[in-house]
Amino acid sequence: MGTPSRGSTQRRSASHTENAIARPSQSGIAGESQPAPKGFAAGRPVGAMLRCARMAELAPAVDDDAADEAALVDAARAGDRAALERLIARHQARIYRFGLKMCRDPEAAKDVVQETLIAMARGVRDFRGGASLSTWLYTIARSYCIKARRKSKFAPRELGSLDAAPDAVRVPDPGPRSDEQLGARRVEQVLERAIGELDDAHREVLVLRDVEGLTAPEVAAVLGISVAAVKSRLHRARLDLRARVAPALTEVPSAAPLPAAAPLPGADASCPDVLGVFSRHLEGEVSAGACEEMERHLAGCGRCRGACQSLRAVLGMCRAAPAEVPAPVQRSVQRALRDLLATGA
Repeated sequence: MGTPSRGSTQRRSASHTENAIARPSQSGIAGESQPAPKGFAAGRPVGAMLRCARMAELAPAVDDDAADEAALVDAARAGDRAALERLIARHQARIYRFGLKMCRDPEAAKDVVQETLIAMARGVRDFRGGASLSTWLYTIARSYCIKARRKSKFAPRELGSLDAAPDAVRVPDPGPRSDEQLGARRVEQVLERAIGELDDAHREVLVLRDVEGLTAPEVAAVLGISVAAVKSRLHRARLDLRARVAPALTEVPSAAPLPAAAPLPGADASCPDVLGVFSRHLEGEVSAGACEEMERHLAGCGRCRGACQSLRAVLGMCRAAPAEVPAPVQRSVQRALRDLLATGA
């Protein structure tokens, strides 16, 4: 599954046009090479493993709008209201999605996006660019998410099973659909539920890195932890998520279904930690020699190859998570911001 396009944001009037939601892409990670993991040789050039695993499909795309955003920030700091509104249109869907995944409650997510964007409108003149605008906004949003989770009405009392998808995730069936469409929707529900069942520390790392596309250093800045801690939590979260979602992937009818990819209990002693190595490679932590050794193993082990394919598929679905703000939420945010700007608060 390829990386979704972070399409450009349309211009809109301050008075009447609904916001067009964009998903700006983030720059990739340039991680340093580490010693080859146990069981892998070192010092060889990268083999076909990169092509087989399609690493490029998982890497965040280069942000072509970075210069445009910097210009918008400068204009908003100077008091340009249209520039501020364009920044709001550009970021509100991603902040809403983050709030929804972290709070798991649409009403709480609405409060998170509204309070975050109000905070941006109030504080943009003092924003000095020490971090990216996205990092600043996610830091603000996270603080509101933490407050929301502390309120009993937002805290889920029980998680239940993966079979009991919450109403916020389930979409009414508009009519007859093919088995493939139903199967794909089922996997989306399982994925949403599985993300929600991760503990807070692992869920926020996975959402920021693999859903929102922030770099590991940006995630570290949002959370106030080290990059090493981010990557450690991220690897655990990815493997946990894949173990929860992979069984559902085999249920989707397809011309070329993924190989069976259940968790790997009692793996053969000759099989390396393919999923851990795969995840670390995505963060640039695995040497070229280890990559070639992995490619050799995957070429001859269908079980491990299927496991890596399922992890790639799960992470691809994370990147493809829709970012849409419901119209009532958009109107509520617009009213709040209009009132704020009218009073000059």
